[in-house]
Amino acid sequence: MKRVTGIGGIFFKAQDPAALAAWYRDHLGLDVAGWNGAVFSWGGEGSSPGMTIWSPFAADTTYMAPSTSSFMVNFRVADLEALLPVLHAEGCDVVDRTETSEQGKFGWVIDPEGNKVELWEPPAGQ
Repeated sequence: MKRVTGIGGIFFKAQDPAALAAWYRDHLGLDVAGWNGAVFSWGGEGSSPGMTIWSPFAADTTYMAPSTSSFMVNFRVADLEALLPVLHAEGCDVVDRTETSEQGKFGWVIDPEGNKVELWEPPAGQ
């Protein structure tokens, strides 16, 4: 079974997400959108299209809880529903909830150092 197929995004806490996003836009040339993040599209002829997200979050976000880390890596996965029970059976600390939206399916696992890791199955065709 395929597990991780790529990095779906890098998310981190910032004291002022809008100002930090502007710094990355102004100094490093990121194409920052109105939601203070940037999308890096990739793929092309002979490969499936995809994207990687870069996005600072507010310093007081609870999205990365229960981790106290200031960052979270989002990994693309091929089949979230098949992978989560396997991780659980392997003794991993799997968060007991998933989410499904127009952006795809999301699940989470906590790594041995307490970092929350997001697992993302993109919608078909992405």
